[in-house]
Amino acid sequence: MNIGIDVSKEHLDVAVRPSGERFRVTNDEDGFATLRKRLAKLRPERIVLEPTGGYEAGVVRALAAAKMPVVVVNARQVRDFAKAAGRLAKTDQIDADVLAHFGEALKPEIRALPDEAQRELEALVNRRRQLVDMRSAESKRKQTAPAVVHPSIDEVIEFLDRQIDEVDKDLHRLIRSTPSWRESDDLLQTVPGVGPVLSTTLTALVPELGKLNRKQIAALVGVAPYNDDSGKGERTRRTWGGRAPVRAVLYMAATVACRFNPAIRVFHARLTASGKPAKLVLVACMRKLLTLLNAVARNRLPWNPQVAPAG
Repeated sequence: MNIGIDVSKEHLDVAVRPSGERFRVTNDEDGFATLRKRLAKLRPERIVLEPTGGYEAGVVRALAAAKMPVVVVNARQVRDFAKAAGRLAKTDQIDADVLAHFGEALKPEIRALPDEAQRELEALVNRRRQLVDMRSAESKRKQTAPAVVHPSIDEVIEFLDRQIDEVDKDLHRLIRSTPSWRESDDLLQTVPGVGPVLSTTLTALVPELGKLNRKQIAALVGVAPYNDDSGKGERTRRTWGGRAPVRAVLYMAATVACRFNPAIRVFHARLTASGKPAKLVLVACMRKLLTLLNAVARNRLPWNPQVAPAG
């Protein structure tokens, strides 16, 4: 028995496979209670949802608290699956059917959901990224804006600077208040080129760090190269998917590590000397840096240039 739940602001549309049963409940505490009672009788193998801008958070927490096998899957994978299955139309009920079918066919892994502290950390990291993006947009706007509006733009930038500083303080307090996070933060920052922004981002958005091998962690973040060959054609391998917010921060850290981390600097120089394109070299350095950090997190030991590169 697999359940698909399409989430909207007001309602939850539920589809059951293989029975074909459908029903709708409200997206609130009363609806969650009704949903738990009905699903408890069905004893599903998994309950599949996709992210909908945060509207799914309440029902996910409610089902997880009831020890039900809930899993939030990648929305793009679901749409690709729907196209492959010939389900091109989109309604709430159809989307719920597709999610249930996706769960039945592909059996996505059910993983432990983050606790309240992890959700708070993730929310702060995401908020910081939003503020930085807004500040960047204002700075770019100033470059082409008439002088008469510069004072207004400067005020907004100063306000955003203060907001980012406040979020940084909140992140620091939260990280230091949890022993495991504090240890991880200290260890990750022993790697040259890694500062508090990357360390905190990995702690919040990549809790799998140190628990997967180097190929798995690279694929998870989206810096693993995939073959793009067909027939006699040979094309450049490409990265695909992964966690874009993590890659953005990893990119900035890798540019610093290329100068100050001896392992990354030598790796960068070797690839550059072999004639590799600059973009490919930097992505490879991002992957190398992530591999080093994964080894540090796994071994629970400070970075060592003699042993960490092998991780």
